[in-house]
Amino acid sequence: MSLNPTLARVTDRIRARSAASRAAYLLRVDAATRVAGTARKHVSCANQAHAYAAFEPNDKLVLRQARLPNLGIVSAYNDMLSAHQPFERMPALIKDAARGAGAVAQFAGGVPAMCDGVTQGEAGMELSLFSRDVIAMSTAVALSHNVFDGTLCLGVCDKIVPGLLIGALQFGHLPTIFVPAGPMTSGISNDQKARVRQNFAQGLATREELLESEMAAYHGPGTCTFYGTANSNQMLMEVMGLHLPGAAFVNPGTELRDGLTRAAAQRLAAITRLGNEYIPIAKVVDERTIANAIVGLLATGGSTNHTIHLVAIAAAAGIYIDWNDFDDLSAAVPLLTRIYPNGSADVNHFHAAGGMGYLIRELLGAGLLHGDVTTVMGEGLARYTQEPWLDRERVAWRAAVEKSLDSAVLRPAAEPFSADGGLKLLKGNLGRAVIKVSAVKPEHRFVEAPAIVFNGQDDMMAAFKRGELTRDFVAVVRFQGPRANGMPELHKLTPALGVLQDQGYHVALVTDGRMSGASGKVPAAIHVTPECLAGGPLAKVRDGDVIRLDTEAGTLEVLVDATEWAARETATANLDANQHGVGRELFFNARANASGAEQGASTFGSTLPGPQLAA
Repeated sequence: MSLNPTLARVTDRIRARSAASRAAYLLRVDAATRVAGTARKHVSCANQAHAYAAFEPNDKLVLRQARLPNLGIVSAYNDMLSAHQPFERMPALIKDAARGAGAVAQFAGGVPAMCDGVTQGEAGMELSLFSRDVIAMSTAVALSHNVFDGTLCLGVCDKIVPGLLIGALQFGHLPTIFVPAGPMTSGISNDQKARVRQNFAQGLATREELLESEMAAYHGPGTCTFYGTANSNQMLMEVMGLHLPGAAFVNPGTELRDGLTRAAAQRLAAITRLGNEYIPIAKVVDERTIANAIVGLLATGGSTNHTIHLVAIAAAAGIYIDWNDFDDLSAAVPLLTRIYPNGSADVNHFHAAGGMGYLIRELLGAGLLHGDVTTVMGEGLARYTQEPWLDRERVAWRAAVEKSLDSAVLRPAAEPFSADGGLKLLKGNLGRAVIKVSAVKPEHRFVEAPAIVFNGQDDMMAAFKRGELTRDFVAVVRFQGPRANGMPELHKLTPALGVLQDQGYHVALVTDGRMSGASGKVPAAIHVTPECLAGGPLAKVRDGDVIRLDTEAGTLEVLVDATEWAARETATANLDANQHGVGRELFFNARANASGAEQGASTFGSTLPGPQLAA
């Protein structure tokens, strides 16, 4: 199958836009690659002694001889995150597997890992987006000892995988494999969980009933099973060729999961400069890989957070993308999955129906993925059309199912759920925004209604509880961007807006904040850029202004006379409450230096510059 012309055109555009920065990045990688032998061989004797001091005698001898690879483990383990709790025992599995492969593995360092599920609607969420860049820097600190020949990145959740990847790309000469933990087993249905949340918002369920429902949904080790940012991360690592094939959605605590962890260590040893084939991460992540990542996101209805994270990831490899690239590809990429919140199934159902192997084969067959990329398995993405299984306690791979085992969850490219990816770019006199409509019914995709303006999500929730929102309206929740308060997710608003929509009102949300991977049935124009604190026009909106949100036309406009609009002053907000408490004091510089959402909301300033806003 020939390459889809839209994919070819967008990839060429990305390549041309990134030519100078990508060349500069590869020159830096090449300079690091010129060091002969193992990296640690060139470190002074005293420094080496520090690096080996705590190791067992046999491992210490291997390290000292510097003829065999040393694999660095960078882990986001903590046991508060259900998704990351399984990482506790993985370093031991990796070290044992490395020895069996003629290598050594060391725990290079840990990175912070906060749970958006715990901080959702709380003050701590204002640190969440910036934790990505802290994780990237922590990864760099872990690898800065310069004694490693490859990296195993252990991470799953929202900002953690993007942070690990941004950090790993600064060591582009090192082969890198991402090692997931897998999703928890399925609990109560997502529809049931959402119903209890809406009942609680209306006062029809008690807090005890809500907690019981939530704990039945989130009940054990592993990733939350809905298709939010965490599971979108896992899909991306597979489409980008940074996982072992089929590794994304195998449950933790199983023999196959442990086998995949061991196999990752063995494969990494083989692709270091001391193995049979050298595959540095800079060779894996190129312009085609980034385009494939966008396609995977669109074909699965993945997290809108990646309209921010993929921009930052690409920039770390000298590649520049913008929201036009997402929008153009969305028009060409069909939606092949229905996973909550875009359907009732969870990721375990998706995996059982055929999973990533089936999905990638369908996209390759339709010319919607670059098949000629490099992956950690070698040349070509075709290897990722396979699924893992245990053959006498060792991981082997076989072809994924030929037909979807559940067409309500996973479909072929010729019979998609939708002809497009459901992610839209909105433009107009309120700026640029993204909206995910794959879970929004067609009758709710156009809203024209008066604005009700709030400077925070708590203000809107208070108005809802007072019964002031029983009408058609567009909620404008502003001063929620990266520079204002760290751009928190606003899912606290979803149950209330869902209740109003179910009551027959035409409602929508417009915000310079985030809604992320659990964006649901209510139309939400999010990530509005420029943000209000940076002079964005959303700060000019007043109560009663009519806002038109039209996903078909791709417009986001306030229907105010142009002369009056130009003369309006930009509103301000008192953000003192967002500067202190739960560590927000330490993130002052992050807020002050953050780029816009379309530039990746990066705190690195000119170090990893993003493209200018496209017209």
